[in-house]
Amino acid sequence: MVMIAQMKDKKKLRQKIRQAVCQMYEEVSTHPHLPFHFPVGKTAAEVLGYPKDVLNKIPPYCLESFAGVAYHFKTNPIGPGDTVLDIGSGSGTDLLIAGILTGKKGKVSGIDITDAMIAKAKKGVKTNGLANITIIKADAENLPFKTQTFDVVISNGVINLIPDKKKVFGEIFRVLKPNGIFNFADIVLGKAISEKSRQDPQLWAECIVGATQEVWYIEMIKQSGFEDIEVIERVNYFDFSPSQNTKEVANQYKAHSIIIKAKKGGE
Repeated sequence: MVMIAQMKDKKKLRQKIRQAVCQMYEEVSTHPHLPFHFPVGKTAAEVLGYPKDVLNKIPPYCLESFAGVAYHFKTNPIGPGDTVLDIGSGSGTDLLIAGILTGKKGKVSGIDITDAMIAKAKKGVKTNGLANITIIKADAENLPFKTQTFDVVISNGVINLIPDKKKVFGEIFRVLKPNGIFNFADIVLGKAISEKSRQDPQLWAECIVGATQEVWYIEMIKQSGFEDIEVIERVNYFDFSPSQNTKEVANQYKAHSIIIKAKKGGE
């Protein structure tokens, strides 16, 4: 894991954060049975509420590297024929679910920055014969899609890992069609974290210090232009962590996962 001292060079810090995050999730992809500080795999998906009949449709090698933070599909955001973007598609669990929900007339795009995760997800797409899914390596802060491309954007436990959340929300708003839906899950806080802690890339990769206080997180979404912002559910995600230290840190900052549904207005 990458470790550095407090840094004033924001560009260099962002590079180190990206490196730390990639390294962490490379390990989740290639060695999913190692002990991680956050819940991973089929067991994690089950305790978060993913129905067993849904998980049975996902190849085991994809599901073993699942690292989501909540079951955001309970809002039923995706319908047949929809165009969907999955930001941080990882090993492909949510991506494949979206591909099944849209059907043959729909189209799903996944983006991720971790090569091993992308390879795993592509294998899963091939195994399930879902020709309506494509996956590319791309950054959520600079989405490589035209304006007003998607009906629905989903994400699961990813945006907290990205330094410039405002830019991500702005990009999501841009690529959504009028009346499009932004439906996702992420980690948020109930208490602020010190700036010193935010300077440590390792702590960013461990999901807590990159997170924002819930009230400001929702405000950023609103400022990006979204309407009808609804908190669907709050989940004590870190209660499922195998690490006692992680549980204590999460409790200190009141870290939890949240499911949010928001809408882009019509034009």
